[in-house]
Amino acid sequence: MLNFEDLNLTKPYLNALQDLEFIHPTPIQAQTYSVIMSGADVIGLAQTGTGKTIAYLLPVLRMLKYSEQKAPRVLVIVPTRELVVQVLGEIEKLCKYAAIRAGGIYGGSNINPQKKLVLDGLDILVSTPGRLVDLAMLGILKLKQVQHFIIDEVDEMLETGFRAQLTTVLDLLPLKRQNIFFSATMNKEVQVLIQTFTKNPTKIEVVPHGTPLKKIKQTAFAVPNYYTKVNLLVHLLNNKKTLTKVLVFVANIKLADRLYGDIKRHFGEELNSIHSKKTQPVRFAALSQFKEGLNRILIATDIAARGLDILDVTHVINFDTPLEAGDYLHRIGRTGRAGKIGKAITFYNEPEKAFLDNIEDLMALTIKRESFPKEVAVSKQFLDEELPKVVQKNYLEKVQTKVLPKGFHEKKEKNKKVNLGGPRKRNPNKTKPRNRAVERNRARKKS
Repeated sequence: MLNFEDLNLTKPYLNALQDLEFIHPTPIQAQTYSVIMSGADVIGLAQTGTGKTIAYLLPVLRMLKYSEQKAPRVLVIVPTRELVVQVLGEIEKLCKYAAIRAGGIYGGSNINPQKKLVLDGLDILVSTPGRLVDLAMLGILKLKQVQHFIIDEVDEMLETGFRAQLTTVLDLLPLKRQNIFFSATMNKEVQVLIQTFTKNPTKIEVVPHGTPLKKIKQTAFAVPNYYTKVNLLVHLLNNKKTLTKVLVFVANIKLADRLYGDIKRHFGEELNSIHSKKTQPVRFAALSQFKEGLNRILIATDIAARGLDILDVTHVINFDTPLEAGDYLHRIGRTGRAGKIGKAITFYNEPEKAFLDNIEDLMALTIKRESFPKEVAVSKQFLDEELPKVVQKNYLEKVQTKVLPKGFHEKKEKNKKVNLGGPRKRNPNKTKPRNRAVERNRARKKS
């Protein structure tokens, strides 16, 4: 079996890997190392939790020579602030014995310290697209010295409204550079991006796209509505001996807040939540507390499904079935990491059954359906958004039968009258009304 010592790594990085107790590279790490070292453009596809971050960092760090220049030579773009912090953490671990300057910038925080960070000089910059464009447009950040351009979770970048910002960044980069794109899933939009901005890239796919991790046991429950899902979730989470660290995924921010409010009374300080509308310190604190075991349950939108490395998550519960099959793979990839066994439980109602079918088609396997527990109450109450939309025709509405040419309209009734002139023209025989003021003036003149 291949060891990290078999790779062309220098002593500082081998020592850092030894401190981390990393002996054997994962398949994606072993297969991408020499290709990235060759300078070729690389497309890396591997299941989440297989070490993609180290797969692109190690060879790039190995090629990076000492320099005192201010502008960054390596640019890593990720979709979320949490991923910026996580990637920086991996760089710090790997560069424990190396003189590498790395920093991260992201929105939702004070821009002034980030301006100073960039102006002081960096070798590696990790950033979200929005803040990167902000500093570049201000003239503070120069990108013409970038030699290695890395996009992590590239499919997510194109799905969450970063397209325009990403295009701006690509225009600011030098034409001569190495492009490294990594993700767990691939779609048509990503393929277009690859064809447009890379030159004969080498595609490294460790396992076929859509293959789930073998160490994740997947099950599903048919649940009719939101309130029954809440009852089932509470029932499952009451098993504290087995469900010791649980991520509960929901579709959107509104649902995250609603679910948190509905189950808070059952679990108190064991429960927390995270989504993009929370402030950055609150988000970081929620992740930190969950990682450290201070909270047993974390309700999250898909912001927490992308790339975040949270160890020892025993269960992932999909409170709703994701619309995109790729999102399902990212969600369940938060468990079963580092060779450990994980469990993924999915709730689905009648409309969501089609989503589950698509997920099974992508993975080419059937998710086991569990029997609904008899002790769990089935609610007959539905949310407004769960009710079918009924559209009724308004039979009292006036029906327009005459079709007029475009640009014309029917005259109003008052405008259809014919102009007959003044009162004397309409009735010539009518005597002129008396003007008493004129008569008084004539009387004065005669007197």
